[in-house]
Amino acid sequence: MPLDPVGLNALLAPEPIDSVAHVIQVALTPVFMLSGVASLLTLFNTRLARVSDHVEEVAHRLNETNEDNDETARLERHQRRLRRRIFALDSAVMLGGVGGASTCGAALALFVGSLHNSQTVAWLIFLFGGALFCTVGALSAFLADTFLAWHGLKRDGALPKPVPVIKATR
Repeated sequence: MPLDPVGLNALLAPEPIDSVAHVIQVALTPVFMLSGVASLLTLFNTRLARVSDHVEEVAHRLNETNEDNDETARLERHQRRLRRRIFALDSAVMLGGVGGASTCGAALALFVGSLHNSQTVAWLIFLFGGALFCTVGALSAFLADTFLAWHGLKRDGALPKPVPVIKATR
């Protein structure tokens, strides 16, 4: 009886091309999903940073307004809308993060399932389904931010640049 200590015969046994292609296809799906989620998180964070900078600018301008009730009301309205946008973007980032973690969990379940095939299908459905659900939720929250931004531009226009105050020197 020949010795095969590392299971070399099992590794070299011919596999049907369809089963190998299926394994590769299944293994790559979470990787592409994770790459897409990472790109979305970068987009959400960049947009969140820009909105946050805008909030600081509006707060600074609110502190400098000189009893102009129309301008103060407009800036306060704009500030409320920016806070709603931050909430939408925070939700998008949170859901995107959970979607990415679920995608990693699905990849881990695939790996563990290939080593030990027990109850893997239920975990894969739960984790990858959760990743898809969270990604859809993140995109929905991002869409809410986009609608808030469009609504603000349509209603109030772009926030005008502050007029520089020129102090007279003697």
